[in-house]
Amino acid sequence: MIEVENLSKFYGPRQAIKGLNFSVESGEVVGFLGPNGAGKSTTMNILCCIMPASEGSARVCGYDIFEQSLEIRKNIGYLPENPPLYQDMVVSDYLAFSAGIRGVAKSSVASARDRVLEKCGLKEVGHRIIGKLSKGYQQRVGIAQALIHDPKILVLDEPTSGLDPIQIIEIRKLIKELAESHTIILSSHILPEITQICQRVIIINEGEIAAVDSLEGLTASLRKTERLRFKPRNPSPGIVEGLKGLEKILSVTEEDDGLFQIECELESNIQDKVAELALSNQWGIVELSPLSLTLEDIFLKLTTEESEVAS
Repeated sequence: MIEVENLSKFYGPRQAIKGLNFSVESGEVVGFLGPNGAGKSTTMNILCCIMPASEGSARVCGYDIFEQSLEIRKNIGYLPENPPLYQDMVVSDYLAFSAGIRGVAKSSVASARDRVLEKCGLKEVGHRIIGKLSKGYQQRVGIAQALIHDPKILVLDEPTSGLDPIQIIEIRKLIKELAESHTIILSSHILPEITQICQRVIIINEGEIAAVDSLEGLTASLRKTERLRFKPRNPSPGIVEGLKGLEKILSVTEEDDGLFQIECELESNIQDKVAELALSNQWGIVELSPLSLTLEDIFLKLTTEESEVAS
């Protein structure tokens, strides 16, 4: 569906992206992550044929980004971080206008407009002026314009930026529904959002690919120790030292609310020994559970640690 090979972009002497290589298969939902200035938006703009690459190649739905940009635009719907909305237009008129500039046949404009009004939950506000809508509804209009020509691929750049918690939940639900019938590239700074929606992640740092894998694959490759969360029923001053005395436990950290985080060797299977120790010392057990690496942990490891090595 998308094949990127040695893709680079220069802005004068500054190289924004450096020899990127990745692919996205049909039907995938891929998260595109990176710190500010890492090159995410540049890469998405190149794939959407908004700007040219300096070096390398990319094909979208089999079409070359240099030679067949019009064909690519027919197959991609793009929602930039700041949606391209005309604030003084009525929603339905704006979507009909968007259909026209997207090359939808005149005879099909009305049905295309009605389709995205329904799919994006905009039927009740279709007669209203865009500038009078809430930020959440405006974001829905932005997604609707990206869908108006029924593209195979959706590229969504920070689709929940600036929304309140209820609006974020609504937009996430909409994206999950769209994922059933579209290939999606989703860029977001909200890491739990990527975890909930995406099957794979591409992490870019300082213009280079830091990792491409599923969350499970990244966790397995980066995990050097195991972690447990332990909450005793009867806190005691000797818990930290008692736990540190167990074989294969590397460190014990006391956290808020009477929680302890235990770091131990990989595949140590230490839960039984922790439970035995807790019961024999009458600490009791409210919780004893494994902690996996979060996407935030992975992101920080790949971006912060690499930057420290480079410096």
